[in-house]
Amino acid sequence: MNEKDIIKLATNQPERYSLAREFYRNPEIYERDIARIFMNSWLYAGHQSEIPQVGDWFLFELDDESVIIVRSSENEISALLNVCRHRGSRICVENKGCSKILICPYHAWSYDLQGQLRGAAHMDESFDKSSISLRKIHVELLEGMVFINFADKPSSFTPVRDGLAGCLSPYRLENARVAHRQAYLIESNWKLAVENYCECYHCAPSHPEYSRGHSLAWPAKRTEELHEDMLGRAAACGLGTEFVNRIYLEAPGIGADFAYERYALIRGHVTGSEDGKPLAPLLGGIRDYDGGATDLQVGPVTYALMYCDHVVIYRFIPLSIGMSECDITWLVNGDAEEGRDYDRDKLTWLWDVTTHADKVIIERNQQGVNSRFYQPGPLSTMEDYTWNFLSWYLGTLRKPDEKRQLRSQGKCGNSKR
Repeated sequence: MNEKDIIKLATNQPERYSLAREFYRNPEIYERDIARIFMNSWLYAGHQSEIPQVGDWFLFELDDESVIIVRSSENEISALLNVCRHRGSRICVENKGCSKILICPYHAWSYDLQGQLRGAAHMDESFDKSSISLRKIHVELLEGMVFINFADKPSSFTPVRDGLAGCLSPYRLENARVAHRQAYLIESNWKLAVENYCECYHCAPSHPEYSRGHSLAWPAKRTEELHEDMLGRAAACGLGTEFVNRIYLEAPGIGADFAYERYALIRGHVTGSEDGKPLAPLLGGIRDYDGGATDLQVGPVTYALMYCDHVVIYRFIPLSIGMSECDITWLVNGDAEEGRDYDRDKLTWLWDVTTHADKVIIERNQQGVNSRFYQPGPLSTMEDYTWNFLSWYLGTLRKPDEKRQLRSQGKCGNSKR
C-alpha cells in the first residue's frame, strides 16, 4: 500500500464509524503511524522519583527503539538512545540500574552519563573519542513526570506546561513518588487499546468494579447532581474545577496536546478503591476529599486518573503491528511509606483488575477485526472521545509526506554528497 492508497483510505473513512481492517493490519500504515505520530509526539517515559540519584537509569522502549532515561547530574535528566556508536549494540540490557559509566557489553566502549565516549580499546591512533557520543533526544518535565520526544525539532512543550500549571499545582506531583509500576502486554494494534481507553460505553458491561464508583460509566443526565455537588466542594478542598481541552487541535502541535477535566465519583466513593474509602495520604496541598476525580491527557497516548490521594498514569506504546504495551504508574505522596500509609495491593487493585479485563476485550476486538468478514460499525453517543481520537488520527494519515513533496518540487537541494 503506497502513500496515495493510505491517504485515499483515510479520506474515504465514514464519519463516526470504526476504522477499516487495514488500519490495524497493514504494515505500511503501521510504519506511517510510527513515523508520523510516535517519532513526533511527547511521550511519557516515567517519573523523576524512579531515578533519584546521579547514575540511576531506566529504559523506555517503543517498537525498535530503546532509550536510556538517566539522572545525568543532580539537576538534569537525559534521554540517550540505547545504541552503541561502534556497531550499534544495545548498551543497557536490564530494565533499570545505576551506573557511573555506561559500558557496551559487546566491545566495552564506555560512555559517561551525558553520552560522551570515554573509552574504546584497540582503536587507531587517529581515532578521536571527543567526536563521538550517544545520540540525545529531547526531555521535558511536567510536575516530575518525564516526557521525551524523538523529533529533531519537536513541538514546544511550553504550552503544555503553562496550560496545565494551575490544574496540576494542588497535587504537587514533583514531590510524589512511584508506589508501583507495571506493564501489561496486549496482543492488539495500539489503536484498539487507545480507542478502548477513550470510551466508557463498555464500562458498565465490562468493568463492574470501576462502574460502581465512577460516574463516567453512566449517561451524563444521570450524574448531573453528583457533578454539581462535587464542584461545590472542590474549592474548599484545595482543588480547581478548570476544564482544559487542547486535544486534537492544530496548536500547540502534534503530540503536544493536553486536556484536564474533573468529574464526580458515585456517592460513598472518595477515591478509586474497592470500597470507595481512602487509600493513601492526601496529595500535595489537597485538604480533603471533594468526591471527584480528574482525567488528564498529554499527547495522544498518555492519560492519568488523578484522585485526591493517588494518581494512576496510563501510557500506550506499540511494540509491533499486533502487540502493544499498557504501562501503568501509581503515584503517592513522596513521604508516604508502604505498609504504614498505604497497602500496595489495595492501592493497585482497581486499575489492575480493570486493565486485565481491558486486555481480554481488546484482544477479542483484534481477533474480530482480523476476520475477513469484519466491517466497520457505527459509534454510539458514548464514544465521542473515541471518534475525536480517530478523527485526529485519520488527519495525520491524510497529510502527504512534506519531504517527498519538496523533493518532487525540487526544493530539497542536491541529495548527493
